[in-house]
Amino acid sequence: MKNTVMAFIKEKQLLTMNATVLVGVSGGPDSMALLHFLKSLRKEWQLEIIAISVDHQLRGEESLEDLRYVKEMCMQWDIQFVGTSLDVPTYKETHHLGTQVAARELRYQFFTEQMKQFNASFLALGHHGDDQVETMLMEFVRSASSNTLSGIPVKRNFSTGSIIRPFLCVTKKEIEEYCAAAQITPRIDPSNNEINYTRNYFRNQVLPLIKEKNSNIHTTIQRLSETLQEDEIYLQTDAENMVKALVGSNFSKSEVKFKINSFEQYPRALQRRAFHLILNYLYEDLPKNLSYVHEAHFFSLLQSNKSNVQIDFPLHLKLEKSYANIRFYFDLQQEQNETFHTIMEIPGKAFLPDGAAVTATLVKECAEEDELTYFCSMEQVALPLHIRTRQFGDKMRWKGLNGSKKVKDIFIDAKIPRNERDTWPIVTDNNGEILWLIGLKKGNLKRKSNNASYIQLYYENGNM
Repeated sequence: MKNTVMAFIKEKQLLTMNATVLVGVSGGPDSMALLHFLKSLRKEWQLEIIAISVDHQLRGEESLEDLRYVKEMCMQWDIQFVGTSLDVPTYKETHHLGTQVAARELRYQFFTEQMKQFNASFLALGHHGDDQVETMLMEFVRSASSNTLSGIPVKRNFSTGSIIRPFLCVTKKEIEEYCAAAQITPRIDPSNNEINYTRNYFRNQVLPLIKEKNSNIHTTIQRLSETLQEDEIYLQTDAENMVKALVGSNFSKSEVKFKINSFEQYPRALQRRAFHLILNYLYEDLPKNLSYVHEAHFFSLLQSNKSNVQIDFPLHLKLEKSYANIRFYFDLQQEQNETFHTIMEIPGKAFLPDGAAVTATLVKECAEEDELTYFCSMEQVALPLHIRTRQFGDKMRWKGLNGSKKVKDIFIDAKIPRNERDTWPIVTDNNGEILWLIGLKKGNLKRKSNNASYIQLYYENGNM
């Protein structure tokens, strides 16, 4: 394995002599092997190695033990150690994020601080070839855009230097064999074997089947990832130049316009990317319900035989075809008191005015929840369920809250723009009790009794 990794490091120029290298270490096989591997290069490359480790406060004493284990191994290996505990549960609740997203955001904030503290050139992470395969498969399943299929980068700019991943050229099995040969006894996170998380499902159920057909799939996927990344960088640069040439001075923060025939002179690959660059420019934050469907609407508008056509995008952005011109603009005068109300069939699927959807299914057990999923007991809610926009005086209750809170105040606390509040989807039971302010707040999780089933609601915003 050492020869494979060394050849990869040299080919991709992942290290330089006399560099300060931070190593993200969890205590698991991948990161412990990486730390040990870089330690073996320390003298030859004159490297300063510093291990940084994070307790996310998600597994109680067990995750603290991981931190202590890494610290102890660093003492044995004469490696400087920096560890911290991050309050992911509170951060997740405060910022209305899923567990994995919240953990990643806090972890990378810590990584950024340490890169600056040590003026480090590199942050080495232990992602391996199997991680790359899993990532590419997940992106393929849930994405309709080629620029999201590039996978995990081998090297990218970060803080004072670069993130590097020297193990993308080897498999999990090779890393485990390396640990055994080096007499490393890593910590094992039992949640890695659960299949509630999407990645774990691909890792434990899908990847083994693929490896039966191609045991070297990690090498194939890594080459594909690098090729896609290189192609995307080239195409994005050309698309940026296209937008500059096309739009010229017809640019403002609320309006963009150009001539259709000039736009259509460029290849379709650049047209798609130019369209998304314009949206990125106009929207302060891209709406969650913006999807490939809107891209299809845009190209249908270009090809329309009608002289004057207008279509609506999220947050009151309008696309208007007027003879030979296309105009993107925000309709700031549009009334924002649109209402919506529908009854949720169980099982069934309800479509919302903005193209999003809510799917209801019956399940026996609760799986891992995130901001897009909600569970409640069928026995303890008044059916049918309703999906609607907010009404005057709406209030909500949840566990730990003394009394109730106005939905208006929840929006204010979450810094939801005014122009989004009146169209925000809300799930209630038949008594009007708010169960789920989708993506923001959940009412008490109803525990079932006897043999009652759970209702699982899943919100699809069009990006999947």
